[in-house]
Amino acid sequence: MAQYPSIMKGMPVLLHGGDYNPEQWLKDRETIWKEDMVLARQAGINTLSVGIFSWSHLEPSEGLYDFAWLNDVMDMLAHNGIKAILATPSGARPPWLAQTYPEVLRVNHLRQKQLYGGRHNHCMTSPVYRAKVAHMNEQLALRYGNHPALGVWHISNEYSGECHCPLCQQAFRQWLKARYGSIEALNDAWWNQFWAHRYQSFDQIESPTAPAWLGENENHGIKLAWKRFTSDQHCSFYRNEIEPLKRITPDIPCTHNMMSTYPGIDYYALGNQMDRISWDNYPHWTGTEADAEVCADTAFRHDLMRGTGNNKPFLMMESSPSAVNWDSLNSLRRPGAILLQGLQALAHGSDTVQYFQFRKSRGSYEKFHGAVVDHVGNHHTRVFQEVCEVGKALEKLSAVTGSTAENQIALIYDWENRWALEDARFASEEKNYPETIINHHAALMKVGYGVDVNDQTKSLEGYRLVVAPMCYLLRQGFAQKVQAFVRQGGTFVMTYVSGYVDEEDLCFLGGFPGPLREVAGIWAEEVDVLPAKQTNSFLYQGKTYTCQEYFELTHAESATVLATYQQDFYAGSPALTVNTYGKGLCYHIATRTDRSFLTDFYGHITAQAGLTPLLSTVPDGISVTKRVGEGGRTFLFVMNALPCENRFPLEQARVDLLTGKTHAGMVSLPPRGVMVLSEP
Repeated sequence: MAQYPSIMKGMPVLLHGGDYNPEQWLKDRETIWKEDMVLARQAGINTLSVGIFSWSHLEPSEGLYDFAWLNDVMDMLAHNGIKAILATPSGARPPWLAQTYPEVLRVNHLRQKQLYGGRHNHCMTSPVYRAKVAHMNEQLALRYGNHPALGVWHISNEYSGECHCPLCQQAFRQWLKARYGSIEALNDAWWNQFWAHRYQSFDQIESPTAPAWLGENENHGIKLAWKRFTSDQHCSFYRNEIEPLKRITPDIPCTHNMMSTYPGIDYYALGNQMDRISWDNYPHWTGTEADAEVCADTAFRHDLMRGTGNNKPFLMMESSPSAVNWDSLNSLRRPGAILLQGLQALAHGSDTVQYFQFRKSRGSYEKFHGAVVDHVGNHHTRVFQEVCEVGKALEKLSAVTGSTAENQIALIYDWENRWALEDARFASEEKNYPETIINHHAALMKVGYGVDVNDQTKSLEGYRLVVAPMCYLLRQGFAQKVQAFVRQGGTFVMTYVSGYVDEEDLCFLGGFPGPLREVAGIWAEEVDVLPAKQTNSFLYQGKTYTCQEYFELTHAESATVLATYQQDFYAGSPALTVNTYGKGLCYHIATRTDRSFLTDFYGHITAQAGLTPLLSTVPDGISVTKRVGEGGRTFLFVMNALPCENRFPLEQARVDLLTGKTHAGMVSLPPRGVMVLSEP
């Protein structure tokens, strides 16, 4: 995999910055703005995101523009050697726009029109809103396209939500016509002979509602189609936003800040539209040993987001340097947590460490949200000093810029599968799909491997091991890719409730796991779902493991049984099987297990597959990842999430780029410590 160019042309360094809202301080520009620049330089900040919620300042009334203040901001940034991540302001429209054009206001699932307020609440279908946004973006591109401060276009902010207005209803019907071609094909795809729901016309179709008594809420076909449509509308809105920017400034990259496992948008589809993806990272650090789990959870989210951007280096657009203001309990970051949080992002593929926010707002909703610069307004705070430490660390790690994560293991996380799985009525209400994927990811990291997180549309070429938990819905072509992958020598791991339905959420006939039945060598006849306290167990490699919640009852056909259930009426039935298929192997885990089994299991099968871990042993609380740079130079990130010293084995001598010291043998990491190790 080739090294990528730096995100900003002419900036071959790691980016350090955050969301900056100078328009909140227009009346204090002569003092606050100047202080901000002094503090930014002191903290090693080389980029700031501006204009994110500035529409009311840029266009205070329709057609009346005021770019003078933003001109001054851009000039000020350039004068201080700071690049701008310049945002389009569509995330929060001005009051006049909602008042003059009420069609831009969303209608919720109860068919209630929303009032003006908040943010992220525009109708994505509205031709008026799309035109106004495109015109504003064109004005920004014309004015700042050649400005020396411009580095990246920040498209809107955290797209989310849905709209059920008449415009969206009509757009949904057009989308359905394009997908299905005829109403008869739609009826067949949605199995509308159930409850006499066969439509005679697309015009009869309304979007799903909640609660069910209001309208359609129990037809899985329409609910899945609506989620796909809404996701596509976000992608379409993004393309509408970038059209003038790409036309006028084709060399300036565009990004949008995503939100990890947010369920409402297929981020792989949206990420495919971007030059580089970015995301907003808000771990729930505790300051206790529980931070090992926080670190594992965040590691997965970084890898997931990197995957949505085709594994290119990405931007961590937001992270909090201190307590947030929106959680049920807003705890401070413990000393060292800001550096750990920032370098963990780098470890998983980010080329930036950015914060929300640079200076605390004086009023309104975010006035107590963490920031680099506190209300006191000087550099004497603990948080500011820790941000300075991050800035110094990033300067030492400039060689990491553009390097890539090169992994031989892929984990499948798929939004369309999640949408269908959450609607399935065969099991518990909470399927815990994201949590299940996180468990597998954490186990793979625990045995010393970096992981790519892809969806079912991505290629499996180049991987040695592919893990696909709870692949309930099989997208078109995925089963064939799995078959080819295993046949050619790959190792594939699947679990319970996989291969149940096709892309339209129709059950496969002929036995589960559908088109994966031959490669798995099993037939899944039934699945038992029990309360968490009702456990079962199985014996594997001489050790007994507990299993819970999901217990799939399978029959080994060509597969070899590696473990069987020990209790209940299905005692003796396969709990774990392996099937030889061509040159490769397919494992099937029939039940939900705890992480201890997954860790041992992946330790065994990765060794069997001939994979070499990054560390021979990964102690509790330690995580390790690798990036590969120019000429094959490797950067090994070793992180200690615990609030106490930790030790890990290092087989060959490496230099810590943060300290310049050479390490080998048993190496000590301080509390929340990080080492970035490279060849001597």
